[in-house]
Amino acid sequence: MPEGEFETTDLKEKLDEATEQVVAIAEHRSHWMLSLSLSTALIAVLAAIAALESGAYSNEALMQKNEAVLAQAKASDQWAYYQAKGVKAVVYAGQGATEKSAKETKDQEEISRNAREFEDDVKKASLQSEKSLAHHHRFAYAVTLFQISIALSAVAALSRQKLVWVIGLAISVVALLFFLSGFWLFA
Repeated sequence: MPEGEFETTDLKEKLDEATEQVVAIAEHRSHWMLSLSLSTALIAVLAAIAALESGAYSNEALMQKNEAVLAQAKASDQWAYYQAKGVKAVVYAGQGATEKSAKETKDQEEISRNAREFEDDVKKASLQSEKSLAHHHRFAYAVTLFQISIALSAVAALSRQKLVWVIGLAISVVALLFFLSGFWLFA
């Protein structure tokens, strides 16, 4: 055999080793890309659910606040009616019509009870609205953090940097905590 030529068996062994290394690297990257893809899809699903919940609680908070405003308007109307009855009672008392004055004063008591009930409704609806808004905020924070995580996963896929993906996963864990607290808010 001439000098400078390789033996085919040595060359074949080196080629096989190189091929095995390339296959191992490709399998490793393939496994990582599959994990990256599946985790990103799961995060996207959680983000979508969080967005729906955020919107639902936001709408609920608006409806409850509208109920509070309506109850406040009714309470204001009742107090205006109460004052009108009081003025009538004073006028009747000034005219010596004590029976009519007593009736107006008695009507004032019923009107006062109604006005207080509406004021209680205002407090209840406002409190419910604040609680719904707190749920909305938790879900909104979750959506934002999930979206950041998804963006980092895309950057990781393009740059093939696992660290970026791991940071995105860490952010999605924080998002998951906000997501879960949106259901079980203790405020």
